[in-house]
Amino acid sequence: MPNLNPWLQRLGDGMRRHGATIRAVQWAVVLFYAILLVVPALLPMPDSQAHTLSNLTLLAQFLFWGLWWPFVLLSIVLFGRLWCGVLCPEGALSEWASQYGKGLGMPRALRWAGWPTLAFCLTTIYGQLISVYDYAQAALLILGGSTVAAVIVGLLFARGKRVWCRYLCPVSGVFALLARLAPVHFQVNEQRWQENLAPRRPPPNCAPLLDIRRLRGAADCHACGRCSGQRDAVRLIARSSNQEILHSTATNLSPWDARLLLFGVIGLAMGAFQWTVSPWFIVLKQGLAQWLVAHDLFWPLQDNAPWWLLTHYPQLNDSFSWLDGFCILAYLGMSAVLLGTSLMLLMHLAARLVGDRAEYSSLAITLTPLGGAGLFLGLSATTVKLLRYEGLLLEWVQPARAGLLSAAIAWSLWLGFKRLRQTAVSPIRQHSALACLALASGLVGYGWWLQFWGW
Repeated sequence: MPNLNPWLQRLGDGMRRHGATIRAVQWAVVLFYAILLVVPALLPMPDSQAHTLSNLTLLAQFLFWGLWWPFVLLSIVLFGRLWCGVLCPEGALSEWASQYGKGLGMPRALRWAGWPTLAFCLTTIYGQLISVYDYAQAALLILGGSTVAAVIVGLLFARGKRVWCRYLCPVSGVFALLARLAPVHFQVNEQRWQENLAPRRPPPNCAPLLDIRRLRGAADCHACGRCSGQRDAVRLIARSSNQEILHSTATNLSPWDARLLLFGVIGLAMGAFQWTVSPWFIVLKQGLAQWLVAHDLFWPLQDNAPWWLLTHYPQLNDSFSWLDGFCILAYLGMSAVLLGTSLMLLMHLAARLVGDRAEYSSLAITLTPLGGAGLFLGLSATTVKLLRYEGLLLEWVQPARAGLLSAAIAWSLWLGFKRLRQTAVSPIRQHSALACLALASGLVGYGWWLQFWGW
């Protein structure tokens, strides 16, 4: 296999030299993002005869939810957080705003490690309540609201930095998980950094506020290239996609990494993608509706909530009642709690079997490939739905889904197997722990099987 590192090093150094070009690309993305987000929300809703290529609203819906978000996730797995450092409109706007803001210090409360997890969960839930994938106004409210918040944070806190991206962005935690699988990253040689050899370039502005000298992986790095070649110690290199997962320890993992993966990326996200096709949701809703009618409680059956609280588009015969909203909350909550807790208990059991409770987090993140594949499957379901509305049959989709899901399960199990091989316990205990990991992967796989084949 050819050595790609010299070529990658030149690429990384080129990113540093051409920073102005990257900034121009970011502003082009900001303009494109603003047009697709704002203009469709001001236009009349498309009628039943409208098509993607002839209606801007439908085109924006397809670009945002059919292409943009699924392939942003894929890019994180392939290239690390290149999206964050080179293309993300929120990051670019937040950093730009911070250059003209107050430059206040970051309050300790906002540096709490759980904010990205909480933000991801709240955004996911709210998006389902207002049907963010289907309506331009809902997309503007959630995505536009997030962008406005990013700019406000930039205006208030550290100058020239991306405080929003580091501490508060709803997808920052998800991207940090997936970036651990990237086959390329900016490697830092700490010894060479301390020696401070030539070339002695001006200190780079690390926008996400990282300690470059101690950078050990791709999880937090935005891959912007600004530090490439610094002190001849920072280089873009190729690596094994398994490396960062297998070398993770309790000291370089936050407890929130496992919580976000198990309860958010897997548990909550599965419920969010699943509830519209789940017969369990229908049983829950019908049972509660019958109970309400039997007790003469009719107001929860009304669909008079505003659109920004619950989906309300009566002209399209699409309005959620208060009961619908409660059932969505209940279904998503039960999916997150039941699935997340089951996975957590299995990971704790596996850690106990290898005699080291600290291994819990390291074992839990071996499910990262399966979590990422689930997000891609769920988001790409919107892609498939929109393309089928245009008359495409897409008969290859189901085999492709099966192949992706099987590959993700196999990858997660391989990571778990390799991780367990690093422990100094008997083969029997290792195999017992691996059985726990296999059960966890099978449980997640079964959930996706229900959505795409079982129901």
